[in-house]
Amino acid sequence: MTDVAIFLMDLQGGGAEKVMLNIANGLAAKGLEIDLVLVQTKGEYVEQISTQVNLVELSCSRLISALPSLASYLRKNRPKALLSALEDTNIVAIFAKLLANSSSRLVVTVHNHLAHEIAHSKNLKRKLVPYLLRWIYSYADAVVGVSQGVVDNLVDFGVAKHKTFKIYNPIITPDLTEKLSGQIEQPSFQLDQRPLILGVGRLTKQKDFQTLIFALKAARKFLSAHLVILGDGEDKAHLVNLVHQLGLQDAVTFLGFVSNPYIFMREADVFVLSSAWEGFGNVLVEAMFCGTPVVSTDCESGPAEILENGKYGYLVEVGHAESMAQAIVDTLQKKPVGSEALKQRASTFSLENSLAKYMELLKV
Repeated sequence: MTDVAIFLMDLQGGGAEKVMLNIANGLAAKGLEIDLVLVQTKGEYVEQISTQVNLVELSCSRLISALPSLASYLRKNRPKALLSALEDTNIVAIFAKLLANSSSRLVVTVHNHLAHEIAHSKNLKRKLVPYLLRWIYSYADAVVGVSQGVVDNLVDFGVAKHKTFKIYNPIITPDLTEKLSGQIEQPSFQLDQRPLILGVGRLTKQKDFQTLIFALKAARKFLSAHLVILGDGEDKAHLVNLVHQLGLQDAVTFLGFVSNPYIFMREADVFVLSSAWEGFGNVLVEAMFCGTPVVSTDCESGPAEILENGKYGYLVEVGHAESMAQAIVDTLQKKPVGSEALKQRASTFSLENSLAKYMELLKV
């Protein structure tokens, strides 16, 4: 009998998908029977599914069309628990459980600060759905927020406080440690372009790489820094044009999605999280575990919690390029936090710590 079914749209290269994959692989390694149920079997992380995890392919064209297929899966396989991530997927999981009249324990996870999503979204559905969560999430057995800020925001939207739980993301895994020893094989990447600033994430409005590029322009008044950005997304053309407009063609390199960003983090002189909002900030922890100094926007929720309100790296105002530039320069020149302290702090966000809490919540 399946212990836990983990339901996702796909395994595209996002933080939430990576977290759920870490949980699936980690639970399977502990000897639990794990089904990874995907609406579409695609994405950069598919090849990282453990052979100990059972892959269930619903093969549907859209998330909503997977509702009857997921309900059928629940009736047939009767997993002890169902775990899902991200609002739309969570909603489908809830309705599938109701449709199947399933007794599976349902735990949904929320990876973003909903108030910020509403403020920045132009999509009417995205603006309305959070206000319905008070009712929708009442059908879940537990609602996990990936930071205290996310949990508090859920309660603000009317989600029952007794159903909400904070579980930090499982970032530090054996896989990360193994990949950290790899070598960079990007011909366009030059290690002699120092000091090296690194940004990692989807090229979207949320990650606000535009501000990071403006910050680079300001920082280069004081030092000849180079910026490398890892990730793909709909804002790439705009960001490339911005680089040209600012005359930074020789100072910015876009490398797209890379399966092993940790070796770049290891080699960077400073890592910058420029996001306008975050639920947690996985890449911040990853960079710290590599021993690399970090700068982050104080975008509520995760980053301030990870950095203990500035103890482990500068926190700067969202969208403020000058403040970000100053923090980058100060970090490079003063190195306020040692690499061992950064590694030790990052280690608290381990797979083992997270799995223990999820297993308790899933009752497996």
